[in-house]
Amino acid sequence: MAALEEDPLPAQDLSGLVGHRVRYTYANGWQYEMYVKNATTIDYHAHSGRVGGRRVKDQEVDLVRLADDVYKVSWNEPTGTCVVVNLLPGSGVVHGTIFFPRWIQQDGSRIAVFQNDHLEEMRALRDAGPTYPIEVIPNFARITLVEHVGENNEDIISAAPADLPPGSADRTG
Repeated sequence: MAALEEDPLPAQDLSGLVGHRVRYTYANGWQYEMYVKNATTIDYHAHSGRVGGRRVKDQEVDLVRLADDVYKVSWNEPTGTCVVVNLLPGSGVVHGTIFFPRWIQQDGSRIAVFQNDHLEEMRALRDAGPTYPIEVIPNFARITLVEHVGENNEDIISAAPADLPPGSADRTG
């Protein structure tokens, strides 16, 4: 195998995503909202879907820029769920893959809470399982809102989806 002549790593200018709120709806109708708080952390809402009502703050992620206007955000949660989300803000497209452990597939309502208040419970449920087989859910989504709200803003994902003002999850732009 020939050695690479140039570094395959594209420039990691993350400014097109860091400090942005991105709301998107998957083809299966599940609506999510991700706030890219900084280069290593996101907050998010699951507005609808199997875990609708879920809210997470300070989720550590791996964020990379793959190409112009192409970003990948990936993480592993205390629940045992793994997530990979590819975002193309300029094109209005998301492709996400969720890897749900069996216990969440059986009853997603158990994690439809503010995770940060239930970390020990999430870990205990994960450890109790069952974990396998893992349900893999790949899906495309349409971005309905992208807005720059600044970095490290604790007010962006600050309330449960059910406590948001009526219609706020429907706002586009």
